Amino acid sequence: ERNIKLEEKITMLQQQNEELRARIEQNTVITRQLSEENANLQEYVEKEVEEKKKLSRTNEELLWKLQEGDAVSPVKLPPTSPTSFYRCSSGNSSPAKVRTLRR
Repeated sequence: ERNIKLEEKITMLQQQNEELRARIEQNTVITRQLSEENANLQEYVEKEVEEKKKLSRTNEELLWKLQEGDAVSPVKLPPTSPTSFYRCSSGNSSPAKVRTLRR
């Protein structure tokens, strides 16, 4: 009778062992998938960071060019009085064709 109980316990432990091995295998598959997804996300983040840096540099360059353009412009236009401008007779509204009214 003692042998029967021990054999039943062995059978139960073998089943638990198989279940645990299956869970380990399943967890290994999930771990691989998550590692791949993590690597893809890290690559995506790195690309986004580089794009953000590039856009920031472009923005700074454009702001610098805008400020430099204002500094070398022969005619400075007052930013708060849009009514003091006349358009050229061509009717073109580009900023290069706008003159300041002198009083």
